[in-house]
Amino acid sequence: MNVQAMPMHRFIDHQGKLVKPLPDWADMSTLKGFYCDMVLTRTYDYKAVALQRTGKLGTYPSHLGSEAIGIAIGRALKPTDVFIPYYRDLPALWARGIGMEKNLQYWGGDERGSDFSPDDHHCRDLPFCVPIATQCTHAVGVASALKIQGQHQAALVTCGDGATSKGDFLESLNCAGVWNIPLVFVINNNQWAISVPRDIQCGAEQLSDKAKGAGIEGITVDGNDVVAMYDSVLRCLDKARKGKGATLIEAVSYRLSDHTTADDASRYRSDDELQQAWAFEPVLRLKQFLINQGEWTEEEDEQWLLHCKDVVDQAIEKYQSTVPQAPESAFDFLYEALDPDLHKQRDLIINKAMRMQGGKHNG
Repeated sequence: MNVQAMPMHRFIDHQGKLVKPLPDWADMSTLKGFYCDMVLTRTYDYKAVALQRTGKLGTYPSHLGSEAIGIAIGRALKPTDVFIPYYRDLPALWARGIGMEKNLQYWGGDERGSDFSPDDHHCRDLPFCVPIATQCTHAVGVASALKIQGQHQAALVTCGDGATSKGDFLESLNCAGVWNIPLVFVINNNQWAISVPRDIQCGAEQLSDKAKGAGIEGITVDGNDVVAMYDSVLRCLDKARKGKGATLIEAVSYRLSDHTTADDASRYRSDDELQQAWAFEPVLRLKQFLINQGEWTEEEDEQWLLHCKDVVDQAIEKYQSTVPQAPESAFDFLYEALDPDLHKQRDLIINKAMRMQGGKHNG
């Protein structure tokens, strides 16, 4: 199936050319901001993979190829909205104001990476969800609460294309339609559910067709076109805040990386397919459009890349200089109450840590 030939919402094609007039909000300053955001988060992604390869980070899920989806979501959400992310959502969380060092902490095995400051309005956002599609059920609960409280706010949840085959996703979609809640589902249809290709995951022509059974609106958007993505998310969030129900957005993209750093995608997809997908990727597309409009130059690009490197390096320095969590915290935040045996285990860990540190303890 040629996914790029499918009918979908799009303003800028893969050659950086307009296929229809830009929406009213899309001034050049905003679009340059989107481009800079995408380049910065891609710079971070490359560095995070390098950190994992050198043993300084745990298993990491690259967002290479989905930058337009994340930046559009992060910029379209209002501070009072609630974002329920899945594990490939660093761009959206960063656009929401969550520091890159938090993402590094999370994938470095430090749960403080999930702790968004209570002094920050973004504490309403939920942390990453690694189990597949379970975040959709959480999103239904959040959106239901917003409706019950009479808040003119919306919730937005993301997932991959593989998650749409799970019962959690389908049940959540059904609840969203029956309860008429202020919720937006965004599927990052990146064509691969780990090693399972899109064409054998689901018999429907478009994943947005799944909205019909739930009685909600479903739309398919070019996930490599940040203008189309932002335009769609903006409209659907506004609709949700006004009490007009949920929407399912299928964002068509391509996973340009391995599924995670624990994966080797060359075992199940061809180099030719990957190279063809690079021709449609979101960052170069917007760059070419801006250059065509006389709004960006290669010299500006080089300067911005240097700035991005500095920003990412600062985040890494902050991550690496953070004092590690006390080892007994594995007990402190896992159980509501400790039984006597667990108390003993906790004390043993503290004593061992103190011996290793020469009598000092960072707890």
